[in-house]
Amino acid sequence: MTQPAPASDKVTLWGVLGIIFSVCCWPLGLVFDVLGYMEAKKVGKQPTLAYIGFGLAALFAVLSIINFATGMFYSFNQ
Repeated sequence: MTQPAPASDKVTLWGVLGIIFSVCCWPLGLVFDVLGYMEAKKVGKQPTLAYIGFGLAALFAVLSIINFATGMFYSFNQ
């Protein structure tokens, strides 16, 4: 017999939220990624979703910095 899945899997929840928010609002995504990473280490699971979220947050942070530094953000408003 297999055991049923736990009713609340916070590692997956934080990981998915981290990925979603890393794309649209990377600072908030980073917070969820850290929560997912800490929860995964606490329960002994692999923090794969947190790693993906960290990568996406870093990518979008760099793109945001480049966007603001080159003024591309302001050219859309004109």
